[in-house]
Amino acid sequence: MGGIGFQELLLIFIIVMLLFGAKKLPEFARGLGQALREFRKAAREIEEPITETREEIHQTATHSENTSKEESQTDTESKAS
Repeated sequence: MGGIGFQELLLIFIIVMLLFGAKKLPEFARGLGQALREFRKAAREIEEPITETREEIHQTATHSENTSKEESQTDTESKAS
C-alpha cells in the first residue's frame, strides 16, 4: 500500500485529458498555479506576524533572564563585602 505510482498517474492524466480536452488543460494548469501562488502568499502574510511576535517574546525573555542574573550577582557581591 504505497503511494501513487507511475501507472496510476498516467491513468489519471489520460482521464483528465478525456474530460477536459487538450485545449483546456493549459488553462486548468494556469489557474491551479495562480491558486497555489495566492495560497502561499496568504500563508506568508499570516506567518510573518507570528514569527515576529515569537522573536520579540524570545528577546524579552532573554533580556529578562540577563537582568535577573545581573541583579543576583550584584546582590551576592554586596553581601560579600
